[in-house]
Amino acid sequence: MRRPVAIRLSAATATLALAAATGAVLSASATTASAAASGATGYASQNGGTTGGAGGQTVRATTGTAIHQALCSRASSSTPIVIQVEGTINHGNTSKVSGSSCSTAADRIELKQISNVTIVGVGSGAVFDQLGIHIRESSNIVIQNVTVRNVKKSGSPTSNGGDAIGMESDVRNVWVDHVTLEASGGEAEGFDGLFDMKDNTQYVTLSYSVLRNSGRGGLIGSSETDRSNGYVTFHHNLYENIDSRAPLLRGGIAHIYDNHYVNLTKSGINSRAGAKARVDNNYFEDSKDVLGTFYTDEAGSWQVNGNIFDNVTWSERAADNNPAGPNPQSNTTVSIPYSYALDDASCVPGIVSRTAGADKGLLVSDGSCSAQSPDPTTPTPTPTDPTPTQPTPTPTGPTGTNLSLSAGADGSSKAGGTSYGNVRDGDLGTYWSPAGSTGSVSVKWGSATTVSRAVVREAAGGAVTAWKLVDADTGGVLASGSGTGVISFPTTSLKKLTFQITAASGTPRIAEFETYAG
Repeated sequence: MRRPVAIRLSAATATLALAAATGAVLSASATTASAAASGATGYASQNGGTTGGAGGQTVRATTGTAIHQALCSRASSSTPIVIQVEGTINHGNTSKVSGSSCSTAADRIELKQISNVTIVGVGSGAVFDQLGIHIRESSNIVIQNVTVRNVKKSGSPTSNGGDAIGMESDVRNVWVDHVTLEASGGEAEGFDGLFDMKDNTQYVTLSYSVLRNSGRGGLIGSSETDRSNGYVTFHHNLYENIDSRAPLLRGGIAHIYDNHYVNLTKSGINSRAGAKARVDNNYFEDSKDVLGTFYTDEAGSWQVNGNIFDNVTWSERAADNNPAGPNPQSNTTVSIPYSYALDDASCVPGIVSRTAGADKGLLVSDGSCSAQSPDPTTPTPTPTDPTPTQPTPTPTGPTGTNLSLSAGADGSSKAGGTSYGNVRDGDLGTYWSPAGSTGSVSVKWGSATTVSRAVVREAAGGAVTAWKLVDADTGGVLASGSGTGVISFPTTSLKKLTFQITAASGTPRIAEFETYAG
């Protein structure tokens, strides 16, 4: 499988003049970034490939205004640029910036009539809070390692028509990778789609990402007549607590493989209006009508291979309701033009939990149900800041001393044959399990200890689907999420840190609960 875009930094000869007030930062010596053309996977690797800002200058941005300023300060609208984003981007720090190389707006991150741009989260993470990312009339865009949450189309504040990431009007070659897209409800609560493509958007890949807690996962085509979109790949993503549109396809071709679907309440992959979907080795769990043509009599089609349907229910067929189950069969064939390696569906929940979403160290599958870092010879910008002059490979977790090795441990309960101490013994072959599917385990110190990151490592076949990281001294929640891996949170001084499992697909097995000062 091709590896995600990896950025190598080196000295450059020019600087980017950005006002300090925008929040944009360059090192004293300007930096450049390059990315392998083969980094993008799926359909984003076709049509000439998707490399984003490879070969262009790198600028750091901590505000939405700084992102827009970086775009507007380029020599032209196609001058390559890598924008490293850290911190929370919201309405309060995002304003319109004007320039000949950009067309921005104040209520969203606007990537309009531009090309050759990478936006990547670095450092302690990047969160776009109630602020959507809009791609219009643009090409060769990479978005990686960011969280976009609670974008609304009604209520206050509004942004981007309620879409977390939206693409429309002659968009080509977009790779969205290792992102977390989430809402807090459906249309009645003011939210729309998490990942939408409209009006002639083509050659797009969504990979290693989390889409959750939304009425609508996303769509290809705004109506039954908008059939100019397509060539979209979805792989190694988690769709969790979604009503429908996971995704909705109106025309076009989609390749959907090695995704984990949990709690789709109304429908899942909705192929209609002539769309063709190739659906390979996905794991569908605790869901309804996960594949078919729904809410229309204009049929689509699908080719199915190697999927697992675990506690999936199917509705009755009717004129505008054509579920593929209860025994899904292929009714078309779809030829895939690129190379890819399939993980077996049985291990999809585990591999997706370890790799999908922001702040996972850009871990990817090796095609045999194991997670690995991107090419170790090419450093990536996460989870720590890149070093412009002497880049080093990104580790799979934070660097420094694992503070848990010198800590004690306790918890809420433990299954027979397991021990709390197993989570701090440095041995991935031992683990702790709660007595049921949920519970908590803690590491604790005799005096206040400063921590800012944790790494939770599950034994093979990860089962954790929702968790909270709690400051046990105060009861405050430091972070929450789904799946396990690297967890970043505000630097905190405490005596006890608790990993609380609130939902799981089976019996969790926590091999290590590592903690780090930075």
